[in-house]
Amino acid sequence: MSSEQHSESKRPSENLHESSLSLVVLFVSTLRCNPFAPGLDTSPAEAPCNPVSIEGVFRCMQVAYTFRDTSVYAPLLDEAFVFVYRDYDNGGIDVTWGRDTELRTTYGLFQNAQRLDLIWNNTIPTSGNSTPTDTVIVRGFNLTITFNPSDISRVDGYAKITFNKTSKKIIGWRDESNF
Repeated sequence: MSSEQHSESKRPSENLHESSLSLVVLFVSTLRCNPFAPGLDTSPAEAPCNPVSIEGVFRCMQVAYTFRDTSVYAPLLDEAFVFVYRDYDNGGIDVTWGRDTELRTTYGLFQNAQRLDLIWNNTIPTSGNSTPTDTVIVRGFNLTITFNPSDISRVDGYAKITFNKTSKKIIGWRDESNF
């Protein structure tokens, strides 16, 4: 029996199976690699943010919260950083803390949350707040904190942030939110 007669005598499903197998072998041999173990990507990674501008600092803060990463957040804060918020539960007094407490507090938030979504909204025009060395920005934000699927907190408000004009680091942050 000739080879032509032999292939004609096979069932159609056998021909399809052999054709499929041949295509896979041809594909894999053409790649000369394992398609299930792709090669290492050697292209340079793009930085998730670049804090050389005020808008870049806002983007880095968003990245730090998204990835819950204090190593991205810490370099944004000046050594003289001061955080201020109004404690309405204790007579409406202002509570302040410095950089070290801010980093510990933020680290605790990052560790205890499953997910953080920070959205920066509109910038509110301010007049007379900036100085020759500092820039003051008031910007709306929405922060969604997911501790677990049944415990989700939403914080909305404004952040009054003071930047050093030269270093672009955050010198002060006054939280004006509903939290």
